[in-house]
Amino acid sequence: MTFDFDKTIERRGSHSMKYDMAGRGKPEDVIPLWVADMDFTAPTCVLEAIAEQSRHGIFGYFDTGDRYIKALQNWFSQNHDWEPDKSWLCKTSGVVNAIHVAIMAFTQLGESVIIQQPVYYPFSSAVQLTGRQLEVNQLIYENDRYRIDFDDFEKKIVENNVKAFILCNPHNPVGRVWTHGELVQMGDICLRHGVVVISDEIHQDFVYDEHKHLMFAGLGSQYRDITVTCTSPTKAFNLPGLPIANIFIADTKMRESFLREYARFGVTQLGIMGVVACQAAYEDGRPWLRELQSYLAGNMALIGKFLEDKLPQIKLIKPEGTYLAWIDFSALGISDNELDALITNKAKLWLQRGLVFGAGGEGFMRLNAACPRSTIRKALEQLERIF
Repeated sequence: MTFDFDKTIERRGSHSMKYDMAGRGKPEDVIPLWVADMDFTAPTCVLEAIAEQSRHGIFGYFDTGDRYIKALQNWFSQNHDWEPDKSWLCKTSGVVNAIHVAIMAFTQLGESVIIQQPVYYPFSSAVQLTGRQLEVNQLIYENDRYRIDFDDFEKKIVENNVKAFILCNPHNPVGRVWTHGELVQMGDICLRHGVVVISDEIHQDFVYDEHKHLMFAGLGSQYRDITVTCTSPTKAFNLPGLPIANIFIADTKMRESFLREYARFGVTQLGIMGVVACQAAYEDGRPWLRELQSYLAGNMALIGKFLEDKLPQIKLIKPEGTYLAWIDFSALGISDNELDALITNKAKLWLQRGLVFGAGGEGFMRLNAACPRSTIRKALEQLERIF
């Protein structure tokens, strides 16, 4: 490989939420594999672009300009077979921020928003914090894979005044990359019942094997016109500390409603470094990302093989996408509290409890595999010692 993903970088003492928050009751010597940021430096093209902007020395008001728009369009066209129009773009500080805004723009107090648990937990908090009703279409786990209960999905929408659906694709934490058929079936249900789709596609650049990420808004104009497409380079290029998200809304009235709601927050400018980093990543970061994808696939293969050989009672749900390993501990027959205590205090690993992802998360843990392979090996060996 051209890029060194095996290099271990000391992150303690760097204001890192992932490493410097052992005060949350975790032992000081735990290996933190919980929150979804990577232990790899951003690509050189990003570092150089930030350094060049910094050397200029003036951090005044700025605009993104045509070059930024072109970088986005080229990225989605070349990597995802999708060509967003520049007029569709709304820039926000993050995808979670955009989800909150979209809920408030397209639903009213007391109306319902549906999500598919187990799922990224800020979805449920976004619904509840904005005063909407939460409906859950629980994913079905069978034969070591997840599928959608479409009958329940439509029934919940019809019976509970659902006005918006937060789609997660690729799905965090279960790792599914939804197929064309699955996306169309969900889209048709939403079309039938006037449901806006808030599509979180932040993990779109991490897909494995034969799987392919499909932009929901790219399935056809009928789906495009009911969709808020939420994207960001922060996951793919490890930039979460440089807030930037690119939100695409094709329908003019929907876009105006979204921007009007966003303006109520008083946010008119983003940080210039996030914009600079995004443009550099999308212009020149593809070789780095290609090698990273291969390295992460190797990490996932290592986890799966190790568990199969050494700890067959613990299963990795084979990921189709994301760099997050969703691991089934349910065969151990112990409570979630016992499991967390053993893993934290005995194995000295800080994993994300499955329970936080909602219904269906019981007995599971999420492990962030975006770290040097030596870290993965050490974590697995520490897990083996207690089980």
